[in-house]
Amino acid sequence: MLPEPLAVTLQVVEVLESLGIPYWIGGSLASAFYGVARSTLDTDLVADLKPEQVESFVSKLEPTFFIDLEMVLDAILHQGSFNIIHRDSMFKVDVFILKARPFEQAQLQRRIRQTVSIDPERAAYVCTSEDIILAKLEWYLLGGEVSERQWRDIIGVLKVQSGRVDNEYLRRWAVFLGVNPLLERAIVESSN
Repeated sequence: MLPEPLAVTLQVVEVLESLGIPYWIGGSLASAFYGVARSTLDTDLVADLKPEQVESFVSKLEPTFFIDLEMVLDAILHQGSFNIIHRDSMFKVDVFILKARPFEQAQLQRRIRQTVSIDPERAAYVCTSEDIILAKLEWYLLGGEVSERQWRDIIGVLKVQSGRVDNEYLRRWAVFLGVNPLLERAIVESSN
């Protein structure tokens, strides 16, 4: 993983953990962890942030990040997302509020604490390889199936994790998410 995006992400992770807020790293950082690394313009986190935690969350991040309290509260109200921007590097962290949808709840239960940095050694919660494949398939579908980056991330994870992914889990959730044809196409493509 790239040092700066990871370092910035870990600053946000530290705050989430200090406040006892469940989270996981997703998006390109997670797919790089399981698949092929690539440059990224932001980090995606999913967090179970509650309204009563917002003031502490914002106050801990404000010294080093641009963050808007009202935007955070609005994201919680609408189960949406907000972004925070690191003041020195201008690197962006997108925080998605945990949804009540069964897929997101399954991701929360399955997230894995992984070592994400070795100098110094740091651990963080990362979604599983199956969950990043499914999440990226859904984003690919919602984006009109045109993002080559999303597709390459999916194929990369499937290739690198070949033989280690839970295909039954993948297929069950792919049906639920409406991405089963895309999953089957990705499995075929990744085996070539």
